[in-house]
Formats: sequence, structure tokens, C-alpha cells
Amino acid sequence: MPIQQSDVLYTAVATAENGRDGRVATDDGTLDVVVNPPKEMGGSGAGTNPEQLFAAGYSACFQGALAVVARQEGADVSGSTVTAKVGIGRNEDGFGIIVEISADIPGVDRAAARALVDKAHQVCPYSKATRGNITVTLV
Repeated sequence: MPIQQSDVLYTAVATAENGRDGRVATDDGTLDVVVNPPKEMGGSGAGTNPEQLFAAGYSACFQGALAVVARQEGADVSGSTVTAKVGIGRNEDGFGIIVEISADIPGVDRAAARALVDKAHQVCPYSKATRGNITVTLV
């Protein structure tokens, strides 16, 4: 169920100039980066790109969700990492993205780690936002 404006605890604000070939900055100045299309898409690849920024945000958010479900389950996920791979390619109406999420959870057996990842995918706000819109694969 979507949250209401009255439920919002924090709002991030970022402004882009010149789209994929320019600059993106947050209103508080903590993020200010040059963005360029990757070489694979005909760009210079000199700066970051929206897919890298999305992968960074998704992996951080998913890591947080993993920590929440691990606490609920009494599991120790300290030292774990989450990697998000965000691909972009052509689809029937222009371009689309696809995501692959992987987690390395040392000290947790494979089956328990997979169960934690599956539960994290259910509670992660990025996973909720993308569910039904793009393909997200958990590996």
C-alpha cells in the first residue's frame, strides 16, 4: 500500500541539468556529480550515469532491509554486502532497465541466507517500488 504525504519522514531532492550528459546535484550539496552516457551507449563514460546511481541506491536500501529482517530472525549479517547490477537496453517502447541483486552473507548458511534475501526483497522500499514494473532477479 502506498504511503501518504503525511507519512513521509524524509524527502531527497536532486536536480539534473542536461539529462544524461550533464550534472546531478542534491539540494543540500552532499551529492554533486557529472553524468555522462556510458561508452557502451555512445557516450564518453567520463562521469557516472543514472544506472550506476540507481544501483548504488538500490544496493544500499536492500542492505538496510536485509539488516531489518536479520534482526527479526535473530541472524547475524554483519560483514555482509549487497550488489545491485542495473542493466539498460532497448524495449518495445524505447528503453527499459533490469536489475540483479546478490548478497554475500558470511557465516550464514546458503539456505538461511536465501530466505533472508527473499524476505528483504519483500520489505525493501526499492523492491516495492519496482515490483511489477521491471525484472528484478535475486541471485
